Amino acid sequence: MSFSITTWNINSVRLRMPIVEQLVLKHRPDILCLQETKVPNELFPAAPLRAMGYDHIIIHGQKGYHGVAIASRLPLTEDHRQDYCGVGDARHISAIVERGNRRIRLHNFYVPAGGDEPDRTINPKFGHKLDFIEEMKQLKANGEANTSAILVGDLNIAPLEHDVWSHKQLLKIVSHTPVETDGLLEVMKRGGWHDLMRQHVPESEKLYTWWSYRAKDWEAADRGRRLDHIWSSPDLGPHLKRIEILKEARGWDRPSDHVPVTAHFDF
Repeated sequence: MSFSITTWNINSVRLRMPIVEQLVLKHRPDILCLQETKVPNELFPAAPLRAMGYDHIIIHGQKGYHGVAIASRLPLTEDHRQDYCGVGDARHISAIVERGNRRIRLHNFYVPAGGDEPDRTINPKFGHKLDFIEEMKQLKANGEANTSAILVGDLNIAPLEHDVWSHKQLLKIVSHTPVETDGLLEVMKRGGWHDLMRQHVPESEKLYTWWSYRAKDWEAADRGRRLDHIWSSPDLGPHLKRIEILKEARGWDRPSDHVPVTAHFDF
Protein backbone atom coordinates (compact mmCIF):
# COMPACT_ATOMS: atom_id res chain seq x y z
CA MET A 1 0.00 0.00 0.00
CA SER A 2 1.50 3.32 -1.08
CA PHE A 3 1.53 6.48 1.01
CA SER A 4 3.00 9.89 0.19
CA ILE A 5 3.46 13.08 2.15
CA THR A 6 4.68 16.45 0.89
CA THR A 7 6.09 19.31 2.94
CA TRP A 8 6.35 22.82 1.48
CA ASN A 9 7.01 26.28 2.90
CA ILE A 10 4.64 28.10 0.57
CA ASN A 11 5.43 31.66 1.76
CA SER A 12 1.78 32.89 1.69
CA VAL A 13 -0.76 30.28 0.66
CA ARG A 14 -3.28 32.74 -0.76
CA LEU A 15 -0.67 34.42 -2.95
CA ARG A 16 0.67 31.10 -4.23
CA MET A 17 -2.48 28.99 -4.46
CA PRO A 18 -1.98 28.59 -8.25
CA ILE A 19 1.31 26.74 -7.73
CA VAL A 20 -0.18 24.68 -4.89
CA GLU A 21 -2.79 23.55 -7.40
CA GLN A 22 -0.04 22.92 -9.95
CA LEU A 23 1.77 20.67 -7.50
CA VAL A 24 -1.33 18.77 -6.43
CA LEU A 25 -2.71 18.16 -9.91
CA LYS A 26 0.61 16.78 -11.11
CA HIS A 27 1.88 14.87 -8.08
CA ARG A 28 -1.21 14.18 -5.93
CA PRO A 29 0.38 13.42 -2.55
CA ASP A 30 -1.87 11.78 0.02
CA ILE A 31 -1.02 14.52 2.52
CA LEU A 32 0.20 18.07 1.95
CA CYS A 33 1.85 19.95 4.82
CA LEU A 34 2.30 23.69 4.34
CA GLN A 35 4.29 26.20 6.36
CA GLU A 36 4.37 29.99 6.46
CA THR A 37 0.77 30.15 5.26
CA LYS A 38 0.48 33.74 6.54
CA VAL A 39 -3.30 33.67 6.89
CA PRO A 40 -5.78 33.54 9.79
CA ASN A 41 -7.85 30.37 9.98
CA GLU A 42 -11.05 31.95 8.72
CA LEU A 43 -9.39 33.12 5.49
CA PHE A 44 -7.48 29.93 4.68
CA PRO A 45 -8.26 28.84 1.07
CA ALA A 46 -9.73 25.44 1.91
CA ALA A 47 -12.24 25.33 -0.96
CA PRO A 48 -9.75 24.77 -3.82
CA LEU A 49 -8.00 22.05 -1.80
CA ARG A 50 -11.27 20.27 -1.12
CA ALA A 51 -12.13 20.54 -4.81
CA MET A 52 -8.97 18.56 -5.52
CA GLY A 53 -9.86 15.81 -3.05
CA TYR A 54 -8.29 17.08 0.17
CA ASP A 55 -11.38 16.82 2.30
CA HIS A 56 -9.55 16.73 5.63
CA ILE A 57 -7.86 20.01 6.52
CA ILE A 58 -6.54 21.25 9.84
CA ILE A 59 -5.01 24.68 10.17
CA HIS A 60 -3.16 26.77 12.70
CA GLY A 61 -2.77 30.26 11.32
CA GLN A 62 -2.39 33.90 12.16
CA LYS A 63 -2.60 37.11 10.20
CA GLY A 64 0.43 37.94 8.07
CA TYR A 65 2.97 35.67 9.75
CA HIS A 66 3.91 32.03 10.30
CA GLY A 67 1.09 29.49 10.05
CA VAL A 68 0.98 25.74 9.39
CA ALA A 69 -1.62 23.52 7.76
CA ILE A 70 -2.22 19.87 6.92
CA ALA A 71 -4.45 18.95 3.96
CA SER A 72 -5.17 15.26 3.54
CA ARG A 73 -7.04 12.80 1.37
CA LEU A 74 -7.15 10.52 4.41
CA PRO A 75 -9.05 11.26 7.62
CA LEU A 76 -7.20 13.22 10.31
CA THR A 77 -7.95 12.84 14.00
CA GLU A 78 -6.60 14.02 17.35
CA ASP A 79 -5.33 17.35 16.02
CA HIS A 80 -3.09 19.26 18.40
CA ARG A 81 -1.30 22.63 18.42
CA GLN A 82 1.76 23.10 20.62
CA ASP A 83 2.64 26.67 21.64
CA TYR A 84 6.43 26.44 21.64
CA CYS A 85 8.07 29.14 23.78
CA GLY A 86 4.62 30.30 24.90
CA VAL A 87 4.47 33.35 22.62
CA GLY A 88 1.29 32.44 20.75
CA ASP A 89 2.86 31.89 17.31
CA ALA A 90 1.27 29.44 14.88
CA ARG A 91 4.29 27.21 14.30
CA HIS A 92 3.17 23.65 15.03
CA ILE A 93 0.26 21.39 14.30
CA SER A 94 -0.10 17.63 14.52
CA ALA A 95 -2.67 14.93 13.87
CA ILE A 96 -3.16 11.19 13.63
CA VAL A 97 -3.50 9.55 10.22
CA GLU A 98 -4.08 5.87 9.59
CA ARG A 99 -2.88 4.01 6.53
CA GLY A 100 -3.46 0.29 6.30
CA ASN A 101 -2.87 -1.04 9.79
CA ARG A 102 -0.52 1.80 10.75
CA ARG A 103 -1.35 4.63 13.10
CA ILE A 104 0.93 7.61 12.49
CA ARG A 105 1.35 10.84 14.45
CA LEU A 106 2.21 13.57 11.95
CA HIS A 107 3.95 16.76 13.13
CA ASN A 108 4.20 19.85 10.93
CA PHE A 109 6.67 22.56 12.07
CA TYR A 110 7.73 26.05 11.09
CA VAL A 111 10.79 26.78 13.21
CA PRO A 112 11.75 30.48 13.67
CA ALA A 113 14.19 31.75 11.06
CA GLY A 114 16.29 33.55 13.68
CA GLY A 115 17.05 36.89 12.05
CA ASP A 116 20.39 37.86 10.56
CA GLU A 117 22.82 38.05 13.48
CA PRO A 118 23.75 34.74 15.21
CA ASP A 119 24.10 36.30 18.66
CA ARG A 120 21.20 36.15 21.11
CA THR A 121 22.62 39.03 23.17
CA ILE A 122 21.95 41.48 20.34
CA ASN A 123 19.33 39.57 18.33
CA PRO A 124 16.28 38.36 20.26
CA LYS A 125 15.04 36.46 17.19
CA PHE A 126 18.08 34.22 17.33
CA GLY A 127 17.54 33.59 21.01
CA HIS A 128 13.92 32.68 20.29
CA LYS A 129 15.07 30.18 17.68
CA LEU A 130 17.50 28.52 20.07
CA ASP A 131 14.84 28.33 22.78
CA PHE A 132 12.40 26.78 20.30
CA ILE A 133 14.94 24.11 19.34
CA GLU A 134 15.62 23.44 23.02
CA GLU A 135 11.92 22.71 23.60
CA MET A 136 11.81 20.44 20.54
CA LYS A 137 14.34 18.16 22.26
CA GLN A 138 11.46 16.83 24.37
CA LEU A 139 9.56 15.50 21.34
CA LYS A 140 9.89 11.73 21.01
CA ALA A 141 9.42 9.73 17.82
CA ASN A 142 8.10 6.83 19.90
CA GLY A 143 6.18 8.98 22.32
CA GLU A 144 2.80 7.27 21.84
CA ALA A 145 2.06 3.58 22.23
CA ASN A 146 1.45 1.62 19.03
CA THR A 147 1.96 4.78 17.02
CA SER A 148 4.61 5.60 14.43
CA ALA A 149 5.59 9.22 13.82
CA ILE A 150 6.55 11.54 10.96
CA LEU A 151 7.91 15.04 11.49
CA VAL A 152 8.02 17.45 8.56
CA GLY A 153 8.49 21.14 8.01
CA ASP A 154 10.69 24.12 7.48
CA LEU A 155 13.08 23.69 10.37
CA ASN A 156 15.20 26.64 9.15
CA ILE A 157 18.46 24.80 9.88
CA ALA A 158 20.76 22.99 7.46
CA PRO A 159 22.43 20.62 9.94
CA LEU A 160 25.04 18.77 7.87
CA GLU A 161 28.15 19.98 6.01
CA HIS A 162 26.69 19.20 2.59
CA ASP A 163 23.25 20.60 3.41
CA VAL A 164 24.66 23.99 2.29
CA TRP A 165 26.54 25.15 -0.78
CA SER A 166 29.62 26.12 1.28
CA HIS A 167 30.09 24.81 4.78
CA LYS A 168 33.10 27.06 5.40
CA GLN A 169 31.42 30.27 4.19
CA LEU A 170 28.15 29.67 6.05
CA LEU A 171 29.49 28.73 9.49
CA LYS A 172 28.67 32.22 10.76
CA ILE A 173 25.41 32.55 8.81
CA VAL A 174 22.10 31.93 10.57
CA SER A 175 20.75 28.45 9.65
CA HIS A 176 24.19 26.79 9.64
CA THR A 177 25.98 28.06 12.75
CA PRO A 178 27.32 25.31 15.04
CA VAL A 179 24.96 26.18 17.89
CA GLU A 180 21.99 25.66 15.56
CA THR A 181 23.23 22.56 13.77
CA ASP A 182 24.31 20.92 17.02
CA GLY A 183 20.92 21.76 18.51
CA LEU A 184 18.92 20.25 15.67
CA LEU A 185 21.04 17.10 15.61
CA GLU A 186 20.42 16.81 19.34
CA VAL A 187 16.66 17.11 18.74
CA MET A 188 16.98 14.18 16.36
CA LYS A 189 19.18 12.13 18.68
CA ARG A 190 17.21 12.65 21.89
CA GLY A 191 13.89 12.11 20.17
CA GLY A 192 14.98 8.98 18.35
CA TRP A 193 14.17 10.51 14.96
CA HIS A 194 15.39 9.12 11.64
CA ASP A 195 16.42 11.55 8.86
CA LEU A 196 14.54 10.11 5.87
CA MET A 197 16.04 12.56 3.38
CA ARG A 198 19.49 11.19 4.07
CA GLN A 199 18.46 7.53 4.10
CA HIS A 200 19.18 7.05 0.38
CA VAL A 201 21.42 10.09 -0.14
CA PRO A 202 24.83 9.91 1.54
CA GLU A 203 25.91 12.79 3.78
CA SER A 204 28.77 13.50 1.35
CA GLU A 205 26.29 14.50 -1.36
CA LYS A 206 24.84 18.02 -1.65
CA LEU A 207 21.12 18.26 -0.86
CA TYR A 208 19.10 21.51 -0.99
CA THR A 209 15.44 22.56 -0.63
CA TRP A 210 15.81 26.36 -0.56
CA TRP A 211 17.36 28.93 -2.88
CA SER A 212 17.40 32.62 -1.94
CA TYR A 213 15.32 35.24 -3.74
CA ARG A 214 18.45 37.42 -3.67
CA ALA A 215 20.26 35.39 -6.32
CA LYS A 216 19.96 36.90 -9.80
CA ASP A 217 20.06 33.41 -11.31
CA TRP A 218 19.32 30.96 -8.52
CA GLU A 219 19.70 27.91 -10.75
CA ALA A 220 23.07 28.86 -12.19
CA ALA A 221 24.47 29.91 -8.81
CA ASP A 222 22.92 26.88 -7.06
CA ARG A 223 23.72 28.27 -3.63
CA GLY A 224 21.12 26.26 -1.80
CA ARG A 225 20.46 25.00 1.70
CA ARG A 226 18.48 22.05 3.07
CA LEU A 227 16.11 23.85 5.41
CA ASP A 228 13.11 21.56 4.89
CA HIS A 229 13.08 18.14 6.48
CA ILE A 230 11.21 14.84 6.75
CA TRP A 231 11.96 12.68 9.78
CA SER A 232 10.27 9.57 11.09
CA SER A 233 10.28 7.01 13.83
CA PRO A 234 12.82 4.28 12.94
CA ASP A 235 10.15 1.69 12.11
CA LEU A 236 9.09 3.63 9.00
CA GLY A 237 12.60 3.80 7.51
CA PRO A 238 12.47 0.36 5.85
CA HIS A 239 9.21 1.34 4.13
CA LEU A 240 10.59 4.48 2.47
CA LYS A 241 10.72 4.04 -1.31
CA ARG A 242 12.17 7.42 -2.23
CA ILE A 243 12.38 11.13 -1.42
CA GLU A 244 11.55 13.59 -4.18
CA ILE A 245 12.79 17.18 -4.07
CA LEU A 246 10.88 19.11 -6.73
CA LYS A 247 13.62 21.58 -7.65
CA GLU A 248 11.74 22.71 -10.75
CA ALA A 249 9.13 24.36 -8.51
CA ARG A 250 11.65 27.07 -7.64
CA GLY A 251 11.31 28.24 -11.23
CA TRP A 252 7.50 28.24 -11.35
CA ASP A 253 5.52 31.48 -11.71
CA ARG A 254 5.76 33.59 -8.53
CA PRO A 255 7.54 30.82 -6.64
CA SER A 256 8.30 30.27 -3.00
CA ASP A 257 12.00 30.26 -2.19
CA HIS A 258 11.45 26.73 -0.84
CA VAL A 259 10.49 23.73 -2.98
CA PRO A 260 8.20 20.78 -2.17
CA VAL A 261 9.75 17.66 -0.67
CA THR A 262 7.81 14.39 -0.86
CA ALA A 263 8.37 11.09 0.93
CA HIS A 264 6.96 8.01 -0.77
CA PHE A 265 6.31 4.92 1.36
CA ASP A 266 5.17 1.39 0.61
CA PHE A 267 3.55 -0.35 3.56
